[in-house]
Amino acid sequence: MRAGKSTERMRKNGPVVVETLPGAVIDAPAVPAGCRRALVERARWEWRPADGGDPAAGVQEFLAAHGLPLDDLARPAPGHDPAGPCGAALYVSAAAGALLAGAPVGAANPAPALPEVAVVVYGHADPPPPPPRRDPDGWWLGDWTESWTPDQHAAAVDAVRDAIGRGDVYQVNVVGHAAARYAGDPLPALARLGALPGARYGGTLTGAGWAIGCASPETLVELTGGRLVTRPIKGTRPATAAGHRELLASAKERAEHVMIVDLERNDLARVARTGSVRVDELFAVRRWCDLWQAESTVSGAVADGLGLADLLRAVCPGGSVTGAPKLAALDRIDALEPVGRGAGMGALGWVAPGRIDLGLTIRTAAADADRLHVWAGGGITWDSDPWDEVAEAAAKTAPVRAALAGH
Repeated sequence: MRAGKSTERMRKNGPVVVETLPGAVIDAPAVPAGCRRALVERARWEWRPADGGDPAAGVQEFLAAHGLPLDDLARPAPGHDPAGPCGAALYVSAAAGALLAGAPVGAANPAPALPEVAVVVYGHADPPPPPPRRDPDGWWLGDWTESWTPDQHAAAVDAVRDAIGRGDVYQVNVVGHAAARYAGDPLPALARLGALPGARYGGTLTGAGWAIGCASPETLVELTGGRLVTRPIKGTRPATAAGHRELLASAKERAEHVMIVDLERNDLARVARTGSVRVDELFAVRRWCDLWQAESTVSGAVADGLGLADLLRAVCPGGSVTGAPKLAALDRIDALEPVGRGAGMGALGWVAPGRIDLGLTIRTAAADADRLHVWAGGGITWDSDPWDEVAEAAAKTAPVRAALAGH
């Protein structure tokens, strides 16, 4: 679909670019809380594969050109200029991350209106903009159509197990997609995701003919006080007392988790000061909606001279949604998944001198002119049961689908 036609059709359903409309509230994940109702968009840059070039370098250059130099993340942040930019929302898709890693980008994006990279620079408004006006039309969400059947999903799990048996990989994260038609304004539905319990990276980002809503609990990379942090999540059980005990006792879940912690340690070691990477917390059980999930914290001191572009190349796409070894896992993903990951399994958050906070876009949905899209999956190891994996993916996406429907 051509961009012009896509934009026109989305206008019929509701606002197109929330950030650029008068009276819009900026709700990007990880935006500073005190700035949320006082920001206006100043500039944006979107990248799609047809544009060519290096998108990570493009992001860094664009930010520098608009008063946000991020070429040396170890350098102390300059004093804030009230007339200057506050920061920027940054989105990097899983496909763009795979490109940065030198791996196949996977199947085609099911929502082609979405860019693969978007960066939006914001400044403070004076006076703050008034509250937004919403489209009064009703909201309708149709039935979900899955991109693969449960049998096909289970077969993909078996194919990964075969690859593990051959020694090709140790773990692969397998992700499915579903889409549903809608009528009305999709933005309030997407904004509801940010209210889900445990949505550390709750928020929205929009553009011409597209919008993303996020309820992610997972930190891809955070930079504060000169230290890089990542918090990989691996291991899921129902949020019951029995589920808590089962997750802590599961040798399979712990082995899957430790593999990804090791991968994240290696990723951070590429951009951290030598010898500074450490595991601060291992296999802590935390809640997201009605699920327990295991999370670890890995950190390292940022290396002198590290720029944002090299940081993105090191951490994208996130290890917990690829597998190990990362490049071999991405090869398996490219071979097995019939639909691209779109807005799922990428990065979304806030960047500014002295502060970076990017969430991994799990528990994430996207809207184009006609449909809402969701993604969900899980890490596959030798001990994985195919039908347990199918059930786990359904459990992860159920709260997202319910919130989108308004339930």
